[in-house]
Amino acid sequence: MKKTPFAVAALLVAAALGLALSVNGTRAASSAHETAVMAAAATEATQIDSSESAHNWPQWRGPGGNGVAPHGDPPVEFSESDNVAWKIAIPGTGSATPIVWGDHLYVLSAVPAAASAQAAAAVAPTGHGGRNDAPDRAHRFTVSAIDRMSGEVAWQQVAREEMPHESKHPTGTWASTSAVTDGERLYAFFGSRGLFTYNLDGEPLWERDLGDMSIRLGFGEGASPALADGKVVVPWDHKGDSFIVALDAATGDEVWRQPRDEITSWSTPLIVPNPRNGGHQVVTGATGAVRSYDLETGKLLWHGPGLTLNPIPSPVAGNGMVFLTSGFRGNALMAVRLADAAGDIAAGSAIAWRHDRDTPYVPSPLLYDDELYFLKSNSGVLTALDAKSGDLLYGPVRVPGIQNVYASPTAAAGRIYIADREGNITVIERGAELKVLATNTLDDGFDASPVIVDGELYLRGRTHLYRISAKSD
Repeated sequence: MKKTPFAVAALLVAAALGLALSVNGTRAASSAHETAVMAAAATEATQIDSSESAHNWPQWRGPGGNGVAPHGDPPVEFSESDNVAWKIAIPGTGSATPIVWGDHLYVLSAVPAAASAQAAAAVAPTGHGGRNDAPDRAHRFTVSAIDRMSGEVAWQQVAREEMPHESKHPTGTWASTSAVTDGERLYAFFGSRGLFTYNLDGEPLWERDLGDMSIRLGFGEGASPALADGKVVVPWDHKGDSFIVALDAATGDEVWRQPRDEITSWSTPLIVPNPRNGGHQVVTGATGAVRSYDLETGKLLWHGPGLTLNPIPSPVAGNGMVFLTSGFRGNALMAVRLADAAGDIAAGSAIAWRHDRDTPYVPSPLLYDDELYFLKSNSGVLTALDAKSGDLLYGPVRVPGIQNVYASPTAAAGRIYIADREGNITVIERGAELKVLATNTLDDGFDASPVIVDGELYLRGRTHLYRISAKSD
């Protein structure tokens, strides 16, 4: 039976998880049902190794949601004069990581219109000691399709033109959320501006306005939607009435909505298999609690101890576990065993291990098979753990050439790419010790995360978008 792009994307996450249902690799399946789920996952995993999703980058953390390109093999060394296939200017601003499907990249931006003194007076900075950036003009919130081969703009749509209703952090943008695709439709989320859906030729299909967020300290919005099984899941944690909502991907109709007792979070949900019923679940990290919801019904499946203030990193999953972390005014990292997760997981065996130092503030962790990599706060200080046991492989250790980091590490072909805000991209070898392969520098700064597809590395800077690939490509 031919698999739809929705099914392929869901199976990719299932393959990344492995569904081993083990405790540090030793626990056998506890029921015939779990055994059946494992067998089905193993069978389907072999069928999707060469699928379209695995050769694309359909969401901001890649096909498996873990930062890894399973078929990627981009150059190790590059510069402005070497292995840059093309470099194009991107109008406006945006720290949204591009996504890739087929022949195109899809990029979200906020392009300022003419300034207005009256507009500037209408929206004052909120919080952060008055140091935030208040909008002084309307912006065009744009969706652009870029040809992978040439770098030319295939099409562009203005989703909305309006002035943002709140300020943003001085290092942030008004286009910080990444798009997501199922290979049939493109879902572009601009937070309080709305969710806009197009076919891959750029024709508008539907849109939804979920209201206006009130963000803690006026720092701006940033959580991206998640997508699987014909549902787009949108998080809405802010200073008002927080909730999480699932929309029908074909029509935009609301499928379910759950209220959340949460303050602002910027963490993107992760959709993973549910080993208890063979379906899928939506895992969220936040300050008050970590939670999981049934994707089909929205029912709360389990909850556990919360993370720190300002949770930004997205969860990653593998080895039958999901890993949640944050690192502002504290350190939190927990590995949740999905086969054991039900109800309140604070007691019992569901929390496999925890780690309480050197966790990330902005960058999300990278899960590469059995290895979990993460940066300390927003720095180039790296820690690597055994994902099954939580045992230290190495670190914290400073990665040479890397300074201030917002971008999340990305990996392919046994290598990890770490980009910083000063334009440096260091490539290290995966493994139980830090081994630097190259440190590269480009004439831009990178807040969006690196994207890898086949032999190509895409880097969205503050002003330009790069395609890095070998000259023979």
